[in-house]
Amino acid sequence: MRPQYLIVALVAVVAYVLGAKAGESRYAQIRKAATRYWNDPQVKKARKKAKKARNKARSAANKQIHSFTR
Repeated sequence: MRPQYLIVALVAVVAYVLGAKAGESRYAQIRKAATRYWNDPQVKKARKKAKKARNKARSAANKQIHSFTR
């Protein structure tokens, strides 16, 4: 095996380890922001409204499908 491949592999491993350690805090920040957004009252209200609209559309589609099958 050539020494260049060993050096490249070693650099890749070191970069991965250092990146993973640095990434932990950023991942925690992103997770915290996403949780804060998901639990925001306005977002909860929008999710509830979207769910009602989805259920209404599903019911209308089912009625239309059943009218064609009869």
